[in-house]
Amino acid sequence: MKTGLVLEGGGLRGMFSAGAMDAMMENGIRYDGIIGVSAGALFGCNYKSHQKGRALRYNCMLKDEPRYMGLRSLFRTGNIVGADFAYHVVPFELDVFDTETFRNDPTEFWMVCTDIVKGEPVYHQMHEFTHHELDWMRASASMPVVSHPVELDGLTLLDGGVTDSIPLRQFQKMGYGRNVVVLTQPKGYFKTRSRILWAFRTFCRKYPKVYECMARRHDMYNEQLRFLKEEELKGNTLVIAPDEPLGIGRTELNEKKMRSTHAKGYNMTVARMDEIRQFVASR
Repeated sequence: MKTGLVLEGGGLRGMFSAGAMDAMMENGIRYDGIIGVSAGALFGCNYKSHQKGRALRYNCMLKDEPRYMGLRSLFRTGNIVGADFAYHVVPFELDVFDTETFRNDPTEFWMVCTDIVKGEPVYHQMHEFTHHELDWMRASASMPVVSHPVELDGLTLLDGGVTDSIPLRQFQKMGYGRNVVVLTQPKGYFKTRSRILWAFRTFCRKYPKVYECMARRHDMYNEQLRFLKEEELKGNTLVIAPDEPLGIGRTELNEKKMRSTHAKGYNMTVARMDEIRQFVASR
């Protein structure tokens, strides 16, 4: 039975996941496959390249870089995350990604995007760390309203969290029978209907299907939480989630908060390491 690691998105809340992954890498925990959504994909690729600490390191390094993330990038380019700088300069020049290790590691790496024409999730396997594949990663993390849609391989794509925020069910369908799921919202969290649907309506006027997805996203997410709980009770899923709200915004490059969020994920995972090790070994 294949083991999987499922990573929710959440922007800089994903530092919790990065901390959890750093603890697991440090303790030699390996998976047959990883699937990430948005920030889960951005940070999860470092697991396959064996680069512990990289996600925290480059985000702290770039916290004051206007080309990286923030309102200046949004006003100048239409993307709150600078597309060329973040996805094509950082990993090849400023904090170099280990492309060879990624290529040679046998772990399957998947990411989730949203086809905004059809209003459906798209699951893409990344074999190589190339500029083209990084555009898939950019699509997975391109938040509606503050990002341009990504035109790629004949598809028009945005954030995977719009249609599949916690892709546990999909990973099970792909043969991953035992999964560790890392969430970035606290235990007991319940998503409510978005209060800014008017902004999505304006943004998505060319893509009515994705607006429908945004309007019912809270129902989709809460159903996935219910399914996650059911699978956890069956014993085939182990959930790592914060005990309380993380207190960091999706695009909040505050170094103190990033380090604190990372530490919470790391410390919680270390405390549960024996449980995680036994769970992954019980195939």
